[in-house]
Amino acid sequence: MRRVLCIGDSNTYGYDPRSFFGSRYGADVRWTGLLEGRGWTVLNGGENGASIPRGRELPAVEALIRRALPLDAVTVMLGSNDLLQGASPEEAGARMEALLRCIGEKADGAAVLLIAPPPMEPGTWVPNRELIGRSARLGAVYRALAEKLGAAFADAGIWGVALTFDGVHFLPEGHAAFARGVEDALDKAIKTLRQA
Repeated sequence: MRRVLCIGDSNTYGYDPRSFFGSRYGADVRWTGLLEGRGWTVLNGGENGASIPRGRELPAVEALIRRALPLDAVTVMLGSNDLLQGASPEEAGARMEALLRCIGEKADGAAVLLIAPPPMEPGTWVPNRELIGRSARLGAVYRALAEKLGAAFADAGIWGVALTFDGVHFLPEGHAAFARGVEDALDKAIKTLRQA
């Protein structure tokens, strides 16, 4: 059974925005649980409110990876909270570069898949068009970064991921669409790594 560590924010954790106090969708709804139901061993490293770790936060990522080894793959989907806190796509990309270099050094040959989150939509968390535009540009920044570092890349913006009323979090059907997309991207990333 293939092992994957999924590093991310609330959409990886499985946060249900209709709930109170940070409750999450059930394992049969969230994309990590659906992936596990398809034969993967999934280690969910998603945290509500997580932004891209940097500086003094990177040793915690290193420790997370050490505990998870051996791994076939690591997925990374972060950046939405950085944008919500005012970062530009380019600033998020610079932070992500340091994180990906850290993961590449510690993941012991696992495939590394960088995922651009689906672009935000108008909603209670997304008050203006500028934020939507910045989130739409993040995919191109991440694609260029993945090419630079030799990581695999996937753009969740093309997977038809439905978002909730807040314009950021996945609906249950969004999790289902994401699970299909990420499984295909993981298969390709691992195959490409083994052929290298």
